[in-house]
Amino acid sequence: MRDEVRSLLLQMGEDPEREGLRATPERVEKSLQFLTRGYHQDLESVIHGAVFEESCDDMVIVRDIEFYSMCEHHLLPFFGKCHIGYIPRGRILGVSKLARVTDMFSRRLQVQERLCRQIAEAIQSVLSPRGIGVVMEAQHLCMLMRGVQKQNSVMTTSAMLGSFRSDESTRAEFLKLIKG
Repeated sequence: MRDEVRSLLLQMGEDPEREGLRATPERVEKSLQFLTRGYHQDLESVIHGAVFEESCDDMVIVRDIEFYSMCEHHLLPFFGKCHIGYIPRGRILGVSKLARVTDMFSRRLQVQERLCRQIAEAIQSVLSPRGIGVVMEAQHLCMLMRGVQKQNSVMTTSAMLGSFRSDESTRAEFLKLIKG
C-alpha cells in the first residue's frame, strides 16, 4: 500500500521525498487500516455475549451515536449521528453494543443506505425484537467539498423492521423521541 500511495503522490505532481511527505505513505496505510477496521470484525465478537434476558417490552432508544465512514464511490468521509430504537422480546442488548455495532459497519467502505440497513438487520439477528428502527443523518464530504459543493446538505436514511414498519404509531413514537 505504501508504494501505491507514493505512486499517487508522484501522479499528483508531488515529491514524495520532500520533508512533509516522506512518512505520508506509512501514515496513509495506518489511517486506512484504522478507518476500515470493520472488515476485520464480526457481529459475535462485537456483541461479546452482552445479550441479557429481561422482561422489558417498552421501546429502548439510543440516539446521537456518532459515526464516521468512508464513501465507497470517492473514498471520502461521511459522518453524522445514528439513532437506534427497538422493542425487546424478552432480550436486551448492552447499551454500548449498539454503538459498537454501528462502528463495525461504519468502518468499511459504505453507502449510507446500506449502512443503515446493515445495523438494523444485525440487531434484528441478535435480539429478534418486536421491531427495530435505525435513522442515520450524515454529511458527505463528496457533496461538501467536490461535485455540487452543497455545504449544508444532510442525508437522512432509515431502516424500519417489524412493528416499526408495520405499526404507524410505533414508528411515529420512535421518530418523535429521536428528535429530542
